[in-house]
Amino acid sequence: MKPALSKEALLDRKCYKHWTKVNLRYGDTDKLGHVNNAVFVTLFESGRAALLFDRNGSLAGPGKTMVLANIDVDFKAELHYPGDVEVGTALVNIGRSSLKLAQVVYKDGVCCAVSQSTIVLIDEKSRKPIPFPFDLARQIEQTAPLALQSAN
Repeated sequence: MKPALSKEALLDRKCYKHWTKVNLRYGDTDKLGHVNNAVFVTLFESGRAALLFDRNGSLAGPGKTMVLANIDVDFKAELHYPGDVEVGTALVNIGRSSLKLAQVVYKDGVCCAVSQSTIVLIDEKSRKPIPFPFDLARQIEQTAPLALQSAN
C-alpha cells in the first residue's frame, strides 16, 4: 500500500492529465454570493463520471458499476459564478475492489478545492464489492495517471 499523500502535494495542476470542463450555473450560488460548498461534491462527481463512465454506463461493463464509498474535500478559495471550472482527476491507488482518486477544482488558474475519494467496484445485482479486472485498472491508470514527479 502506498503512503498517504498530503493534499498540499495534490494542488499542482501538473499532477493531473485528465480534465473535465464544467459550466457553473447561477443556481449553484448561495446567499453569500459564492458557489455553495455542496456544489463542489457535484463538480468532483462530474470529473469522476467523465473518467469512469461512458454512454453505455460503467466502463466496468454490464452488471458492474462503481460507487462512491468516501470523499474528503478541502476548500482552498471561494468560487464565483459565472464561468467554467476545470476538474482534474487522477488515480492515486488501485486496491482489490476499490480505487482512490485525487481531484482538484480550478477556476481562472486558481485551485479552489482538493479532494480524495474512494470508489468501489460492485456487482449491480448483489451490491457486493468485486475485484477490479486488470484491463480496467490499466485503462484508468493510463487515462488519469497521478503525475507527482512532473509537478516538481
